Amino acid sequence: MKFSDNQANILRKVLPLLLVVAVPALVLGQKHSAPAAHAAPAAHSAPKAAPQSHAPASHAAPQSHANTSRPSGGAGASHAGATGASHNSAAGTSHAGGAGTSHAGGAGTTHAGATGASHNAAAGTSHAGAAGGSHAGGAAASHGAAAGASHGGAAGASHGGAAGNARAGGASRTPPGRTVALKGGGSASIRPNGQVRSINRGGMQISHGMHGGSRVVGMHNGARVVNTGRHGGYVQRNYMSRGGHSYVSRTYYHGGRAYVGVYRSYGWHGYCCYYGYHPGFFYGAGFYGWAYNPWAAPVYWGWGWGGSPWYGAYGAYFAPYPVYPAPAFWLTDYLLAASLQAAYAANQEAAAGADAGAAANAGASDNLQASNGGGGAAPSTGPVTLTPEVKQAIAEEVKAQLAAEKGEAASAAAPAPAGGAQQASTDEVPPALDPARRTFVVNDDIAVVGGDGQECGLTAGDVITRITDTPDDDKKVNVSVSASKKDDCAAGKTVAVAVDDLQEMHNHFREQLDKGMGELAKKSGTGGLPKAPDTSTTAGDVPPPQADPSAEKTLADQQAAADKTEADVKQEAASGSGGGGK
Repeated sequence: MKFSDNQANILRKVLPLLLVVAVPALVLGQKHSAPAAHAAPAAHSAPKAAPQSHAPASHAAPQSHANTSRPSGGAGASHAGATGASHNSAAGTSHAGGAGTSHAGGAGTTHAGATGASHNAAAGTSHAGAAGGSHAGGAAASHGAAAGASHGGAAGASHGGAAGNARAGGASRTPPGRTVALKGGGSASIRPNGQVRSINRGGMQISHGMHGGSRVVGMHNGARVVNTGRHGGYVQRNYMSRGGHSYVSRTYYHGGRAYVGVYRSYGWHGYCCYYGYHPGFFYGAGFYGWAYNPWAAPVYWGWGWGGSPWYGAYGAYFAPYPVYPAPAFWLTDYLLAASLQAAYAANQEAAAGADAGAAANAGASDNLQASNGGGGAAPSTGPVTLTPEVKQAIAEEVKAQLAAEKGEAASAAAPAPAGGAQQASTDEVPPALDPARRTFVVNDDIAVVGGDGQECGLTAGDVITRITDTPDDDKKVNVSVSASKKDDCAAGKTVAVAVDDLQEMHNHFREQLDKGMGELAKKSGTGGLPKAPDTSTTAGDVPPPQADPSAEKTLADQQAAADKTEADVKQEAASGSGGGGK
């Protein structure tokens, strides 16, 4: 067909107009055909469950936590696997955008947007990243509700960072207060109220908890010296190697009595070392099996704690089981009672003001007094803070540890492999980071910082649940507070705890469990307890070391040096003559 000149001119004028209209329409159509952005899903909203409900299911093996609110597209939010909650592959994980949380794409689920995508925001646990919702990383190991990977209640689960640790929406974990550079070298951290939090000087580290507890760590003639409180601690020395593992000895001294224990060294990710309790003896397989399984009939047991001051002080926090269907529950109450007795004794020492430093750092001296009063007051008959759910979680840890010790007993009986002087492996997960171990009973007075940047205290007998597996750059992991006493970190709060502290909690748990098994063996067949099978013991695979005869003096010398250092630092900080602060 041939066009006239008129027709050609008209076509030339109309064609650009058609293009101007058609191109934007095509682009707009493509935008509307793309998958719609998902607003922040309900699976990640703050739960409203009671903060004390933190009892996870049995942790003998890591659970698979598939998200029932899984968004469409790509890999989705995968919570399964032995390493815990894997939120998105490292490739293609987008965490930005102002319009909301985008879930499209094949590389993984994106959890960000203006809403912040905060898991359990009521607990202060937000998820790192510029938009507040970072979920990348493969070792977060979160346990809990199917819709939000939460450790029960408002405890929250932290899922951020490639190392599995959230920094709470960018909030600093630096505790509040100021840092003072000391004239003679070293530094001191001062709380906003003027209390000394910590001192690092001349190779000695001094730290104070929120309620008067103190710890001093230093080296003396090749030994690691740790004062816990003013009247006890331990001296640790290299001991021996066996089967490619290194062991240290610890001579504890407290209350005028010394005793010794063996600890295995664990190197992990280039850090050496964490030290794990190694039993000096084992029971037979029959006794471990008896302690693991339920009794034929429930057992009523009277502990005789009624007149004890510590028991009266904790009436609103702890109540023993009214009946024991299995030894694990009996052992749970034994462990908790031992921890609370230690907490009460430590509080009394701090409240007595053994020295000006302890008194100045004591804080709220009634922390360990329950709301029903102190002293020998009758225990509360109302609901207690340490709920049945939390105690169930501890009982599950008891059972898991009994099963583990049964296996260790069999291994200890086997001939030692060759390997004499091999050093600790740098790739050996310490027990505190074992994905099958989640619940910990606090054994000391420690200060921790939450995702909100605020400092709070944990004391012996509080219960925490680890929610991340991989330490951050400060060698800390996130935990959620499952149960706590008055003035300690609130139940449901997410805080960062040093792996060293977590490992010492696990060590204390194992030591108390061994003592509890000893009591159970002695009392079996009496007071209504069923008769146990053979309760004889066999020596462990590492021979017991000799106690360090100089431990008492070494601890006393370090405490004296710490007192002098602290007095100097307080004077320097008060006069403002330090090398500077921030």
